[in-house]
Amino acid sequence: MDLALLVLRVTVGLLVAAHGAQKLFGWFGGGGLQGTSKFMASLGFRPALGWTAIGSIAEFAGGLLLALGLFSPLGSLGVGSAMAIAITKIHWPKLWASNGGFEYPLVNLAVAVAVGIVGPGAYALDRVWGTSLPSVISQPLLGLVALGYLVGMASSAAIKNASSGTRSSEARGR
Repeated sequence: MDLALLVLRVTVGLLVAAHGAQKLFGWFGGGGLQGTSKFMASLGFRPALGWTAIGSIAEFAGGLLLALGLFSPLGSLGVGSAMAIAITKIHWPKLWASNGGFEYPLVNLAVAVAVGIVGPGAYALDRVWGTSLPSVISQPLLGLVALGYLVGMASSAAIKNASSGTRSSEARGR
């Protein structure tokens, strides 16, 4: 079981961290903060640069912490929150990745949730260094992640509705 957790953590954690590095630093052919924030603005996130930084850091740092098994379950929370936004704001309602669907982020989310529930296993820096977040810290963090997700979704929906209402009234005025 510990070896299986190591394989899952390292594979998914490093891939998610690299995906976050595309957004954060422009590595691996990514758009960096500026390019990604333009995309986030098109989804209705305001301020786009702020939400982009938060999401990119959650993805990059969460992926690294998950891969290392360090400060568990913080890595799972970062990866999980980034994947929840990716599923609901970018890929929904399509399922299959070949059609731009949420298949891949869902797998990452499932791994993050599973590792967050069972812990990082024996082959993790938390075990070596005796570190992990106590539940008195990790449970409120889970609440903050959920609150941040809801605020982000609500604000982007409100902005999108307001901008489409502006376009509708402009069209009527012509």
